[in-house]
Amino acid sequence: MKAERKRWGHYKDKRDWKEYNERLVKRGEMYLNFDFLESWAEDVDSLNNGKVGSPFEYPESLMTFLGFMHVMLGVDYRGLEGFVRGLRKFVGEIKVPDYSTICRRVNALRLEITETLLGHQGEEVVISLDGSGIKVSNRGEWMRKQWKVRRGWIKVHLAVDKGKKQCVAIEVTDESVGGQEKFKPLVEEADRNIRAKGGRVAQANADGIYDMRDNFNTLDETGITPAIRIRKNASSRARGCPLRKKHVREYRELGYKPWRKKYGYGFRWRVEGNFSAVKRLAGEYVVATKRANVFKEVVMKFLFYNSILKHDAEGELPWRIGAG
Repeated sequence: MKAERKRWGHYKDKRDWKEYNERLVKRGEMYLNFDFLESWAEDVDSLNNGKVGSPFEYPESLMTFLGFMHVMLGVDYRGLEGFVRGLRKFVGEIKVPDYSTICRRVNALRLEITETLLGHQGEEVVISLDGSGIKVSNRGEWMRKQWKVRRGWIKVHLAVDKGKKQCVAIEVTDESVGGQEKFKPLVEEADRNIRAKGGRVAQANADGIYDMRDNFNTLDETGITPAIRIRKNASSRARGCPLRKKHVREYRELGYKPWRKKYGYGFRWRVEGNFSAVKRLAGEYVVATKRANVFKEVVMKFLFYNSILKHDAEGELPWRIGAG
């Protein structure tokens, strides 16, 4: 007689809906916070301090705000010029940048990931790593299927903090680069960024595609506990990686489910949740055409989403991340 399998049953959402609804309402309110108008002159003076050549006329906070509207809300550069014109009718005389200036300044923004992160003072942080694709245009699947038009993908490699659900490291490549090649730079970047916020990376979760000796050695060198799912045909020999040998044997002794429970491997979905949230908010495609600007736009999507989460927790406006 077969053992009766327990079904998952209906998922019960335990979130505080009152708090969640209010958080989303405050995000809408955030879009109409034009605090950069109050510090316009001061911010411009700061930009021009020691500058050689033509002086800046527009503050970095304005350009970060316009970059946020472009990347997260899908307003094109000409539309942004019109937005500032309309804003002038309500707030008095401000200088309106033309769309080419907006495009140039937005693509030159220097957004630092550490400025978008919440604090980790004294925390042992668990990160999850994965990759996903972003379309290089908004063409529909019909064009792709009917006319065999294929423009490729942009590959995004992320490390996401389990607790705060923020991206703590990001690498952007074309579709030819596999996730295995970006494991080490992601782990090292995540560790630097978390340490800059007062914590340390204690564990890294990743699926079987990252089951490689080099990746285990990277974690061994940085003192990070691996929670990488082992491939079915994995060898238990060390071959230059004692940590992987130990991990493979433990995985086989415990079995998948007890191993998953021990390491909290199920929380690896946090990284998939980050991808999903960004794609729903900012779209699954880019509008830039130059390679450098395409990569920049992708990074901005994830850093601006980080800044939204920071606003939810601390009230800091997203366009202040590029104003420093």
